[in-house]
Amino acid sequence: MSFSFSDKVAIVTGAGGGLGRAHALALAERGARILVNDVGGSVSGAGNDESAAAEVVVEVERRGGEAMVSRADVTDVRDVEGMVAQAIQRWGRVDILINNAGILRDRSFAKMDADEFRHVLEVHLMGSVHCTKAVWPHMVQQGFGRVLMTTSGSGIYGNFGQANYGAAKSGVVGLMNVLAIEGARNGIHVNTLAPTAATRMTEELIDPGALDVLTPESIAPGALFLVSDAAPNKTVLAAGAGVFAVARMEESAGVYLPEDVREPETIADRWAEISDMSASVVTESAFGQTARYVELAGTHDEPAGASQ
Repeated sequence: MSFSFSDKVAIVTGAGGGLGRAHALALAERGARILVNDVGGSVSGAGNDESAAAEVVVEVERRGGEAMVSRADVTDVRDVEGMVAQAIQRWGRVDILINNAGILRDRSFAKMDADEFRHVLEVHLMGSVHCTKAVWPHMVQQGFGRVLMTTSGSGIYGNFGQANYGAAKSGVVGLMNVLAIEGARNGIHVNTLAPTAATRMTEELIDPGALDVLTPESIAPGALFLVSDAAPNKTVLAAGAGVFAVARMEESAGVYLPEDVREPETIADRWAEISDMSASVVTESAFGQTARYVELAGTHDEPAGASQ
């Protein structure tokens, strides 16, 4: 199987450097037309550098590709709508959206103020909402779309000093879970990349000895797969140093407790069984979880008071 994006138009946010740049260049090398979005701010979101996105466009064009710049702020709905209109006006469609824009404002939760928390959520989570909302009707109309969210190990597993970032990155996974269900009937697949790479955002957090293998370029193939025609749906792909793995939310099989022993003490007594993941299940939706619980309750033949 060989992937070509020669008939595709892609928007990549935060593409002036790091992962976004790597994604944009990799897509362009396989023929995609790229809208390179970046406000050119610092890691914390301060300032702007107009050259960041422009230099990536030059790189694409130097290699024979087609690209244009957008300096839209993903936290600004009107900016984002204008960015999508810019792509539609020039190329007539948008097939791929990679939500990659992000900032860091690390601080322990006790010392973090509300503005530091809120602004990180605005960029990562609401930025992804704004961009996806803007491309969604175009993807529905054309019966095809690929949306890629960007999460992090901080959102999946946690990391000290990143309560704001972790909450935002966990939020985009929840956004994916719903949109993957809603978009499927219109040929829209929504997935999430969980990269660990040496970028401006991580260079001070990663052991210097590991930086050489944790390149953005080692992750880009995973991004391309997740926005390809062959992409899965509702999948979190973790990637770093050339390693790719699927991360997923799962539950233990579940233990039914009869009403007469449905007490916190019983849960404590049977905790080893309740938390046993040896027969874990993956649930497709919230209603699927509810249906499974109702089925367990309705078919369970355990006599009242047993196994206390």
